[in-house]
Amino acid sequence: MTATSDPPALRSANATCCHQHLSVTASAVSMTVGVFSNSLALFILIQSYNRLRIKSKASFLLLASSLVVTDLLGHLVNGSLVLFVYCSQRKWETFDPHGVVCGIFGACMVFYGLSPLFLGSAMAVERCIGVTRPIFHSTALASHHVRRLLGLSWLLAALVALLPVLLRRPYEVQSSGSWCFFHMEQPKDWLDVLLPLLFSLLGLLALALSIVCNTLASCALLHGRLRHRQRCRGTPYHLEMICQLLTIMLVSCVCWGPLLIHVIVLSTRSRAESVCFSLLTTVRIATWNQILDPWVYILLRRAVLKKIFLLLHSCWASNPAHLQYWQRRMVGGSMEASRSAADTAVTSITGGLA
Repeated sequence: MTATSDPPALRSANATCCHQHLSVTASAVSMTVGVFSNSLALFILIQSYNRLRIKSKASFLLLASSLVVTDLLGHLVNGSLVLFVYCSQRKWETFDPHGVVCGIFGACMVFYGLSPLFLGSAMAVERCIGVTRPIFHSTALASHHVRRLLGLSWLLAALVALLPVLLRRPYEVQSSGSWCFFHMEQPKDWLDVLLPLLFSLLGLLALALSIVCNTLASCALLHGRLRHRQRCRGTPYHLEMICQLLTIMLVSCVCWGPLLIHVIVLSTRSRAESVCFSLLTTVRIATWNQILDPWVYILLRRAVLKKIFLLLHSCWASNPAHLQYWQRRMVGGSMEASRSAADTAVTSITGGLA
């Protein structure tokens, strides 16, 4: 399988330009940090899932754990393929004469790229319903519905990843010789334009859905907090989840936005130019999404947020009485959340006995 349809001289120049910027060390470090970060975040989420039995929290934790597992597998699979290519000195014609490895590599790049975006939007939708329609969320949105939403997200990402194989338009080795993706240089027909556009538009749509849902949930939560200052059951949990969602959304926009927009630009232009370094740079930026996502769950937990909140007030409050007041509010919110969890457990036990 050839990398592009460019003339040999141009391909050689492109490859020489790209090889100057390639290093296996960057890929190895990214894989190691990503695996460690996601493993640590998964451990924390599993502990939280086993400790908290509140339904609204459990649904969110299930989706969050699935996102972290997807990121972890993405680092393991894609990172292993990259290391294998480097160990083979990027001689695709030697170790992959029939393009099987390239097809698997390209499909994994697309699947593990779209899946986090789809799962992030699913988490935003679930939390938006939980905040704006709590009764509907607790009565109609059962755990099997969340699992179906999770399965549909993975299924859609897998379908997009397999489209080039199904349409007999296989993935191609990029000019750098280190990875595989859609045909990006000088599209030959409408399929070469459609496939990258579908990838980018679905990713941008997932980001837009996350922005809308997170904005609605944040506004509803703030409005409810201002109207009911004295009694806001479950608010600490909502605040924690909204903070995590907003951070995930921001990270996804910063990391994935450049790649998705760049792919659209490359797919719709007709000029024959080298896209090696620019495309590879945006891909490397996008990989940081899977590295930063787990740290959202590691750092933005209730225990950490409380310490940060109290530290800020200890620095800003000129009167110590203000700090004691906020400490009482935080403790009161925790006790209220605990009572809410106990009420839920008693209701479940009573329903079971009935």
